[in-house]
Amino acid sequence: MNGAARTSTRDIARAAIRAELAEVASGLFRNKGFEQVTINDLAAAAGVSRSTFLRYVGSKEEAVLSAFDAYGEQAADALRARPADEDDWTALRRALDVVIAYHRRDPVSALATTRLVRNTPALCARLLEKQHGWRPMLARALAERHGDAPRPTPLALSAKAAAALGCLNIALDHWTASDGRADLTALLDEAFAALAG
Repeated sequence: MNGAARTSTRDIARAAIRAELAEVASGLFRNKGFEQVTINDLAAAAGVSRSTFLRYVGSKEEAVLSAFDAYGEQAADALRARPADEDDWTALRRALDVVIAYHRRDPVSALATTRLVRNTPALCARLLEKQHGWRPMLARALAERHGDAPRPTPLALSAKAAAALGCLNIALDHWTASDGRADLTALLDEAFAALAG
């Protein structure tokens, strides 16, 4: 077995452990409340030491939000894959289907997590910070769709990316307020349409 395969196996195992710890943490947060749960509580519930929990997850916030880490890059990749003749706004909308897919896979859990994030200032702030990192990824992907990737990214493309993420957040707010009964895809389409016209 070569070094690359070992690294890959190690990364897969690490990701699986991290996901399991995050699942335990999310359940505890939903039952007791984010602020009431300590790192020691999380470690005990997961059956690991505090240091092991922190090594894999890093913080209480990351225990909840680590599931969202890949979405910025996934959305940027989806944006690059959109048809070249598709307008930027439509391409951005379709690129955000990767986030919608997360909510569709397990809507009950996604709703509980979204509600927890929306109702916990520390989590909400950290998610917005993560999304702030997604904006330049999306803007660069837009620039690449135009045939170049200038540095810095043009303001207009950054504004489009920021507006798209704003639409996503508004759609998620309305979806959460409906207790997940509203169609999240339709809400996101409606938010995008409001800015398109």
